Amino acid sequence: MNEFIDMFSGSDPSSVATSVQLLLLLTVLSLAPSILILMTSFTRIVIVLSFVRTSLATQQMPPNQVLVGLALFLTFFIMAPIFGEVYNESLDPLFKEEISLDEAYDRASVPVKEFMAKHTRQKDLALFMQYSNSEQPDTVEDIPLLTLIPAFAISELKTAFQMGFMIFVPFLIIDMAVASVLMSMGMMMLPPVMISLPFKILLFVLVDGWYLITYALLDGF
Repeated sequence: MNEFIDMFSGSDPSSVATSVQLLLLLTVLSLAPSILILMTSFTRIVIVLSFVRTSLATQQMPPNQVLVGLALFLTFFIMAPIFGEVYNESLDPLFKEEISLDEAYDRASVPVKEFMAKHTRQKDLALFMQYSNSEQPDTVEDIPLLTLIPAFAISELKTAFQMGFMIFVPFLIIDMAVASVLMSMGMMMLPPVMISLPFKILLFVLVDGWYLITYALLDGF
């Protein structure tokens, strides 16, 4: 603790500035999970995969660890070109001390902003621009991250729920058909979910559902 306090007790302004930059860097690292969730494709992927499990009514199958792990690696796969551009244009020159930390931040934000702006609805972006009293940006680089991130997040939520609705429809039809058959046979005390579950799993396997879901997610980006 004493060493931590001594970082700010020196009279040298440059040492104080370095200490502040170190604290800011540690703060950014602590926010890394939130950055991963809200600034990448992770939000859409994990919500769609959760909708798949819910529509199948298979309770905890696949487990949460499997869904989150699959969403995480799909996110890395989709974001690999953006991460590579960030490293080549920002981190690598910074590590070689060719650019300053501020310039590295500006360079790193460009590909991330371009990715988010591509998948952000104009309506959502205009909402946050209006409430922040920001001027109309001329380019994507002029959009503040604090404005773009929430706009991107709610756009991803809407897209994920639209995909979830399309996933629900065929399984809902199966539930309705099974419920109608059971009612016509007088088996009103038998839960329709118990009978429809094997048929929903069979349909999902026959159409190669995991391939179709993954294809739709990848094609969306």
